Amino acid sequence: MKEAMFYTKTDNGAVRCRLCAQACRIPPGRAGLCGVRQNENGVLHTLVYDKIVSANADPIEKKPLFHFLPGTTSFSIATVGCNFICRHCQNHEISQYPRLHGAVIGRPATPAGIVAAAGNQGCASISYTYIEPTVFFELAIDTAMAARDAGLRNVFVSNGYTSSEAARAIAPYLDANNIDLKSFSDTFYREICGARLAPVLATIELMKELGVWVEVTTLIIPGLNDSDKELEAIATYIHGVDPDIPWHVSRFHPAHAMTDREATPPATLHRARAIGQAAGLRHVYTGNIPGQGGEDTTCPGCGAIVISRRGYATDSGGLDRGRCAKCSQAIAGIWR
Repeated sequence: MKEAMFYTKTDNGAVRCRLCAQACRIPPGRAGLCGVRQNENGVLHTLVYDKIVSANADPIEKKPLFHFLPGTTSFSIATVGCNFICRHCQNHEISQYPRLHGAVIGRPATPAGIVAAAGNQGCASISYTYIEPTVFFELAIDTAMAARDAGLRNVFVSNGYTSSEAARAIAPYLDANNIDLKSFSDTFYREICGARLAPVLATIELMKELGVWVEVTTLIIPGLNDSDKELEAIATYIHGVDPDIPWHVSRFHPAHAMTDREATPPATLHRARAIGQAAGLRHVYTGNIPGQGGEDTTCPGCGAIVISRRGYATDSGGLDRGRCAKCSQAIAGIWR
């Protein structure tokens, strides 16, 4: 086990974890909510520094990131564990593994080995994803530093519950962060995710302030976060942070403990996209409905298509060195 970052010792041998907004108080011999940070005799250890359960070369569009190195692949890794308990988690087999099975699993991994594997597969970046990457922070930051030295970019796909202290530590090595904004209701966060809304908003704002490229994803769940009022609140909030932040409104599919609802109708996603555009967001995308519209990047100046997409297939022929090839309007993002 490796000693964890971001904790303080308290009373009776307990420690207070400061890695995420859960701020778990962890007694000796116990683990935090994530299940992968354990107190051994007053010292907090990470149980997953050298254990990963997933490693795949994914299209960057799968994260989803649409304004970050389009058409490239990202070497995507995960451990077990998560600091949320989302009832609809599609990766619950690994995110909730410690809670469900009382154990931590994974195959051996090192930062150097991960970077080498990414390079061998021709990836332009490494993504820390599938579960909340904050919970394997020590592995992520060491890998991110090694990746930078190797000329690779780094991506978080996050629920936004990273503490400000941890966010400031990773930001110098982090190029992009797709942050889930699951709802604009604190009740939703408490009842569905076991979390709160405010820390997520704080992370979105801090990542922008620290110069990390941010995109936001909202999984639209019928009957829970699909009202016009809620969608307008999310869109207005994002616009207030930066109207150039891409907003992905994605289709929900029944999963885990939420199989009592139907998949999101495509019409709902198109309505959400229209609401985002009406709020002044320059780039709003539908997700998980390939070929049904809402996937292309258009120029906010002249309306021309600069990147066309269908699922994970992209054509950047309308983009010229980060500008619209037709009118030369700059398109916000990180381009090749």
